This record gives sequence, C-alpha cells and structure tokens, in this order.
Amino acid sequence: MSEPRINDRIRVPEVRLVGPNGEQVGIVRVEDALRLAAEADLDLVEVAPTAKPPVAKLMDFGKYKYEAAMKAREARKNQVNTIIKEIKLRPKIDSHDYGTKKGHVERFLSAGDKVKVTIMFRGREQSRPELGFRLLQRLAEDVVELGTVESAPKQDGRNMVMVLGPTKKKSEARAEARRKKDDQAAAKAAEKNDSDAPAES
Repeated sequence: MSEPRINDRIRVPEVRLVGPNGEQVGIVRVEDALRLAAEADLDLVEVAPTAKPPVAKLMDFGKYKYEAAMKAREARKNQVNTIIKEIKLRPKIDSHDYGTKKGHVERFLSAGDKVKVTIMFRGREQSRPELGFRLLQRLAEDVVELGTVESAPKQDGRNMVMVLGPTKKKSEARAEARRKKDDQAAAKAAEKNDSDAPAES
C-alpha cells in the first residue's frame, strides 16, 4: 500500500476537509487547510485522493502510522497457519497398528491441525478399493468428536486419500492447552500448600 500524501505534498487547489474528530469542515483551499493543520499542530493527510475534490483529514500522521502498523501486526498474529499432517495406512492393517495410527490422528486433530489420511494399495490390493474406503470410513467415525471429513475418500493412482479437518480452530486448541497447563500448575501449587501446612494438634 503506498503512503498517502501529506502536508506540502498535496498538490491540489482545494480539498474536502475533515476535522481531527471526524467532523466535516467542508471544501477549503489547500493553503487554508495547511494553515489549520499547522495551528492545531497536526498533519494534513489526503485520505481519499480520487474523490472530487480529494478528501483530506487533520490528524497526527506519526500516531496514525504507528496504529496502522500495530493493527497489521495484530492481524498477522491472529492469522494461524493450518498445517496438514499426513498419516499413511495399508488396507490390511492389524488392529494394534490401527489403534496407534488413530491415536496420532486424534492428537493432530485436537491440536487443531488438518490430517490427510492416505491408504496405500500394493499389487492385487488395487482391485479391492472398497477395503480402503471402509477403513477410512471407520477412522472418520472413530474420530468424529475431534474432526470432520473435509474431503471425502477418493482414489488417487495407487492411493486413496481423505482429509479430516479439526472441529476446533487452532487458536482455540492452543488456548485450551494453555488453560489445562495453568489448571495443572494451580492444582500442583494447591497440593504443595496443603502438604506444607502444619497439621493441627
């Protein structure tokens, strides 16, 4: 975004002037607007250069820039990068391995990450895609509390892929993890105080 023109850089005969508190002053000659800005110890900032005549506002430009930068920083901080984790399964997975993989999926979803689940078919297994489909459906049902199917199972060459999205946003998951940690710390501190307290005789 290019910076707005301020003070002497505003090269138009007149502007529609807005006061420091947003009040409409009206159309004034640019020299008068600059004089008003100087008297109020403020800057004349062109806020709508394409309007006829351009709109200019009396403001503290340094403060305005600082606040805009802080807003942009805050927006960036709140923007959470979604990470896609990947889990690979075989169609004929044994129940113990399935349990382990399901545990990973649950952990990723509860942390607010998406999970791409890939079933890898080898050799003759490719002629039995329904095995992979059933396995993916079972997994989706097993983790329904934590995630929903964002992209239904579909065949992709030798693999079948499904994407699960978390029901909780990453920021919520982080806040919850922080809350749990704080609660545990508080409980530990309370326990310690109880054990340190002298026993009543």
